[in-house]
Amino acid sequence: MARVLRSIALGILLTAVVTFRGDAQQPQGSGSGATPGGQARPAQPPAQGQTAADAPGQPGQQTTPPADAPVFRGGIDYVRVDVIVTDKAGNAVSDLKASDFEIVEDGAPQTIESFKLVELNGGLIQGADGPPRPIRSDLDEELEAARDDVRLFGIFLDDYHVRATTSMSARTQLSRFIETQLGPSDMVGLMYPLSPVTTMRFTRNHATISGALQQFLGRKYDYTPRNPIEEKYAYYPTETVERIRNQVSLSAIEGMIVHMGTLKEGRKALLLVSEGYTNMVPPQMRNQMAAIPGSGNPNANDPLAGQNDPNESRAAFFADSDLQNNLRDVFAAANRHNVAIYAIDPRGLAVNEFGIDENIVNSTDRNYLSSTMNTLRQLSEESDGRAIVNRNDLLAGMRQIIKDSSAYYLLGYTSTVRASDGKFHEIKVRVKRPGIQVRSRKGYWALKESEIKMALAPPRPEVAKPVTTALANIAAPPGSRIVRTWLGTERGANGKTKVTFVWEPMPPRAGDVVRPGDRPARVALTALAENGGPVFRGKVPDSLPAGGAPAPPSSRLSFEAPPGKIQLRIAVEGSDADTLDSEVRELTIPDLTAPQTIIGTPQVYRARTVRDAQAAKTDPNAVPTALREFSRTDRVIVKVPAYGPGVTAPVVKARVLNRTGAAMNDVVVTPTDSTTGLIELPLAGYAVGEYLLEITATGSGGDVQELIGFRIAG
Repeated sequence: MARVLRSIALGILLTAVVTFRGDAQQPQGSGSGATPGGQARPAQPPAQGQTAADAPGQPGQQTTPPADAPVFRGGIDYVRVDVIVTDKAGNAVSDLKASDFEIVEDGAPQTIESFKLVELNGGLIQGADGPPRPIRSDLDEELEAARDDVRLFGIFLDDYHVRATTSMSARTQLSRFIETQLGPSDMVGLMYPLSPVTTMRFTRNHATISGALQQFLGRKYDYTPRNPIEEKYAYYPTETVERIRNQVSLSAIEGMIVHMGTLKEGRKALLLVSEGYTNMVPPQMRNQMAAIPGSGNPNANDPLAGQNDPNESRAAFFADSDLQNNLRDVFAAANRHNVAIYAIDPRGLAVNEFGIDENIVNSTDRNYLSSTMNTLRQLSEESDGRAIVNRNDLLAGMRQIIKDSSAYYLLGYTSTVRASDGKFHEIKVRVKRPGIQVRSRKGYWALKESEIKMALAPPRPEVAKPVTTALANIAAPPGSRIVRTWLGTERGANGKTKVTFVWEPMPPRAGDVVRPGDRPARVALTALAENGGPVFRGKVPDSLPAGGAPAPPSSRLSFEAPPGKIQLRIAVEGSDADTLDSEVRELTIPDLTAPQTIIGTPQVYRARTVRDAQAAKTDPNAVPTALREFSRTDRVIVKVPAYGPGVTAPVVKARVLNRTGAAMNDVVVTPTDSTTGLIELPLAGYAVGEYLLEITATGSGGDVQELIGFRIAG
């Protein structure tokens, strides 16, 4: 069950893709655990609210510039740990040397190989890495976060696990933390459970973050779907939805941790605003459909339901075991990437977990309240953070986050244990000087053999651009918002090229209400030469359907044009001849009489029955489809016009490739006349996914290839 729920949650959430590097001398983008971590992210446009105001305000002054950064090694056995050292009064001790520290892993002494004192106050160090730059891109973010004078703070607003009332009471204190505790060089990022990591950016625009915190609204136990993603599971049983929400939130937290680890070497702080996690809800809340309170729940009005029930105890044991595994993944990632989790419980001095209207007996309520708080403590303690729970003054507790991030020692060593068992390895740090207090993370989770092989494996070759282009055309074939179109070329008469235009109405989206007059009924097509002269004008169909009848499933027209550039103007008309949409395209008509092997545009037909397949193969008036998504019950028919010099047609071959461009199997191509090859491709033998049909024409004029991307949806 846990595996099923995890796969559902991962399908919902696009989280970070982690690649581990074992490079030596890799100061930027390394984590803090047994291996350094890296993450590739596509370039993103500036986030909303990020402008030149991202540049910091008046710089503060760093009183004691840190020593030059050492070269930090990376590798499978290399471990980094940050250590906070304070005196009895809680003040940082900053005059220790490497020889004052002792590190023991699983009882075995370790040799400290790198040592650095980090002292920051949120100001800018004069002369360090040059002046700060506005953060408008991923590159800006990476360069600024890696500066020695920058502290990195992430804020995760877990609205799935915070009630609306407590989120509203915590807003002001969270905003005050940003406004009063951060310095001009500090960078902060904000994320929700459904926020893709690729769209999050750390910024110095503290006012924007503070304003966003004022909009925070929790949704704990509120299962009303607010987006298409949530609509997919909102009517599952309540316990199933809670487990999905746990998976989504914890996976997103892990993704945020990995991203923070790629940006900076030293200690990072993640502020987790949450009321904790549980994989169960009381029997009184176990509705058959989460979004419909009380649905199919015979225990809804029985406050004693589940009391002294051994089945409840057994279920709680297994649910907690699954949750512990999920929590372990989070704090293991935090240890690996040197991110301290500071769990902030917005409930304050909480006395209950459930409201009086939820009809939960006091003993059950206390158990759930205690267990959710314990999950927050566990995440914090295992990552060398602090849990800010059971206190109304959240801001006072959050000040400790600033202290911990302002002065610490960063130590590194090569583990002599060299374990690849995937188990936890305890780390103990001692300081020889008496009368001081030492804090550090408790240890790290070692990589497994499979993870080590992945880390050391050479990078995969990049997918060829023609492959990515063909795959991109699956999702977005050319066309307007309400019709899908296809353009094909083949040899015409007298050196011209025959152009075929096909259009299909786009199916309405779920919930859309479309008036009959707003349905596409006809397309007007105008082709103009480069000098503005007319090449073709026409409409398809010739006349509007009578009585507002729907347009045919697909329509086509053809015209001949000389090779060269043309402008194509497309106007979509409704049943009352009003223009519903329009588009202008610039095209280059190929010369298919050139003295080399050439492939015209392959024509794709979708056949659902044997009769459809026979018509597509033999009927010269059959209409190709612009669709590139099919079901496994379909047959795909492809006609390939191929030309070469002289009268001998090129030999056409075809094969199916996977989405990376790797060959899967050959496909039979049947010659039909002097210029065309016919491919019949049954899809029943292929799994759901994306594929490519590679077509190769070989003749006396050389070889040429064409790729067609298609998707099998089910």
